[in-house]
Amino acid sequence: MPRRMIGHSFVWMVLALLLTANLMVGARLYREDVSASVKEEAYDKMELLTMVTTQIRKHYVDPEKTTYKNLIYGALRGMLQTLDVHSQFLDPEMYTDMKEDTSGHFGGLGIVISLKDGVLTVISPMEGTPGFRAGLLSGDKVIEIDGDSTKGFSLPEAVKRLRGEPDTSVTIKILRPKTQEIKEVTIVREDIEVPSVKDARIIEPGIGYVRIIQFNDPTAEDLEERLDELKEQGMESLVLDLRNNPGGLLSSAIEVAQKFLTRGDLIVYTQGRSEDQKNQFRARGGNRFAHMALAILINGGSASASEIVAGALQDHNRAILVGEKSFGKGSVQSVIGMQDGSAIRLTTAKYYTPSESVIHERGIAPRIEVPMDPDDWRKIMMRRSRPEGAESGEGEEDYSDVVDVQLERAVDVLKGVMTFEAKQSAGSMMAKQEDSQP
Repeated sequence: MPRRMIGHSFVWMVLALLLTANLMVGARLYREDVSASVKEEAYDKMELLTMVTTQIRKHYVDPEKTTYKNLIYGALRGMLQTLDVHSQFLDPEMYTDMKEDTSGHFGGLGIVISLKDGVLTVISPMEGTPGFRAGLLSGDKVIEIDGDSTKGFSLPEAVKRLRGEPDTSVTIKILRPKTQEIKEVTIVREDIEVPSVKDARIIEPGIGYVRIIQFNDPTAEDLEERLDELKEQGMESLVLDLRNNPGGLLSSAIEVAQKFLTRGDLIVYTQGRSEDQKNQFRARGGNRFAHMALAILINGGSASASEIVAGALQDHNRAILVGEKSFGKGSVQSVIGMQDGSAIRLTTAKYYTPSESVIHERGIAPRIEVPMDPDDWRKIMMRRSRPEGAESGEGEEDYSDVVDVQLERAVDVLKGVMTFEAKQSAGSMMAKQEDSQP
């Protein structure tokens, strides 16, 4: 009896092993078949591209447009544009221009633009530049450049048309969405050089105010100098104005944010498909301003690096955000060079705030929302661009009566925080005195 049971067990064991082996072989064959089908599909589509290219070269009416270079470059442009508005194919000339732009000054209008919902949109005009003086506002839609419709323009095409040698002019037509006003302006290009930190001053007893125009190499150092000066003047809390700040360098945003955070606090992280696109950026600062009451002003012109700073400080409860929702530009582009001198600019990751909120196409929502009338905002920008103490000249519009409601609300918030902290401090001192009495 025991011998027969052992025999049966042995037979079942052999059958189980055979079945397992059969499943493993079947799975491997299935994977190979799937892999082969994917390869065949890719080859089929490449064959289709080759056939279409051949037919165009053979039958298209203008043969000078059908060189292999023109056709392949055109296909690559279309391929990248279907992914998102920031992914682009750069031919050798455009790639060279892009590298030159990052190395020095350039002639332009002083506006930061992007594609939003497929339309060329002004993120922010840089203060004191031709675009700013022409009255362009964040959110303006650029619908024509020198009489040509911008419909279908890629971002590099638009940038190339707007930039040029200083003292040359360009005519643009804009649509202002909030008022549906269409406006045409001719602007003379200039060599663009914009300061980073401006208007550091005490605006109320104990309350300092600083504006960051953009994030570049000296921003963090300049900011610290201004904050030290304000502390010597009695600053206990700060309004940090990031309105219409279009962003800049990630490294600069991290250096600024960490001034108000505790060492080790997460500032921002990136996430993509590959492991090398998963990065965390943490505060490494000396905690000099880590306990100062802080309000940050943002609006629809606050983008990129501005959103990283605002999002990090809000998530760590280090700042109260006041104003309007930010622009929502939070994607990472990698530039990959090709052997013929061209390149592809490819979105490879997105930025996330410490609370895992995605910035891209969503923006940062302020805790205290305070809308601003576009015309009031234009007047405020014009007023603060004038030299300190300067009055309006003859024939110029007077901006002295316009009220910055967003700034006023931020000041009120900080006054409340300072009052609360003073009461807590007084209560703590009384408690210590009672404990020390015999």
